[in-house]
Amino acid sequence: MAALKSLQPAVGALLRNPVLIVLVGLYGLVQLPQLLLQPSQPILAAVVSLGASGILLLAMPFIQGGLLGMADEALTGRTNLSTFIAEGKRNYVTLLLGYFAIFAINLVLGVAMVFAVIIGGFGFAVGNGQPNLAVLAVVAVVGLLALLAYLLFAFFIQFYAHAVVLSGSELVAGFKQSVALVRQNLLSTFGYSLILLVGGVVLGGISGLASFIFAPQPADFPFSFPEVSTVLVAVAAVVYILSIAVLGGFYATYSVSFYRSIEA
Repeated sequence: MAALKSLQPAVGALLRNPVLIVLVGLYGLVQLPQLLLQPSQPILAAVVSLGASGILLLAMPFIQGGLLGMADEALTGRTNLSTFIAEGKRNYVTLLLGYFAIFAINLVLGVAMVFAVIIGGFGFAVGNGQPNLAVLAVVAVVGLLALLAYLLFAFFIQFYAHAVVLSGSELVAGFKQSVALVRQNLLSTFGYSLILLVGGVVLGGISGLASFIFAPQPADFPFSFPEVSTVLVAVAAVVYILSIAVLGGFYATYSVSFYRSIEA
């Protein structure tokens, strides 16, 4: 299976080029302040998070293009920052337009979900607080269809950026190429997605645990954690950044390795 065969080249490329880990680690540094501010200054943390999200939204197409270009180069040898800058600049506008297109489609699906919730609330209001089975059925169907549409959409277009950066496709052609490759390699792509899901769960668990420990705890909470100290903050920060750096760098090389495999 291409998903498994792509693992070894991806790991080898990452070990040969630790610069990929360093670059993704810088992304973790951008996310770190909001995590550290959350316990003592939640409002400031929210403001910092909002500002960082806005900056990353504009910077992410450049970062994605640069990392994909570096990962492709790393699979056959060594890579450096000049590739990151060149590929980021060359593909920035196309990938930015792709982000906007995906955002618009996700917005439509989100509106469908909100519409389902409104219908559900209306059904409860009409029924004087008693659930109406017909209304609940409509809500369930609309919600499930919207969720299924989102998952299928994300599954089939996940390689559009690879097509743009690595194959030189235009945006629309990149989406079409991604859909075609996934359709022709459904089982392999499913296995690839499962491997990435495991990494995502690990990273999400680490981030969630860090946020949970440092967040203010209710007085009646059944568990207590040690008070935040400088050492604890330092350890949590290092683990958090290293996790993002290693898993993010691996995603870059693995996704490119897998894309090249199914493209061939």
